[in-house]
Amino acid sequence: MTAHEELTLLGSRVGIPTDYDPSVLESFENAHPDRDYLVTLRCPEFTTLCPITGQPDFATMIINYIPDKRMVESKSLKLYLFGFRNHGDFHEDVTNVILNDLVELMRPKYIEVKGLFVPRGGIAIHPFANWANPDFGYGDKAAARLFEQLDD
Repeated sequence: MTAHEELTLLGSRVGIPTDYDPSVLESFENAHPDRDYLVTLRCPEFTTLCPITGQPDFATMIINYIPDKRMVESKSLKLYLFGFRNHGDFHEDVTNVILNDLVELMRPKYIEVKGLFVPRGGIAIHPFANWANPDFGYGDKAAARLFEQLDD
């Protein structure tokens, strides 16, 4: 099996998920696991629902990660994120859920997720969550990145 034969969604027509489903996420083998490099995924059309009012919340989700052996396949990520459109969660929870699901999928060396939610009711909420794999020594960087967000 080649590195890409394990991907089932890429190149095929699939329906849009109607609710949150982390099983739609797929990963593939990193061709350069011996090198640390940064992958940035900017998702400007993220939508979720307020769990109290049911009103839509819009955001740009920014995902940065340093891969280890696995990488997230972008079409599966798009479908996964679409699944939040009918799912009710607070901004902070959605950001942490996305982080946790991607950590479980890839076990990257380092990952961070930031939600730039459009203001509603005059308040913009920008949750940030990150995780450093203890096997790679990025713990200090993760803590520093967390506190860098105070300046934004």
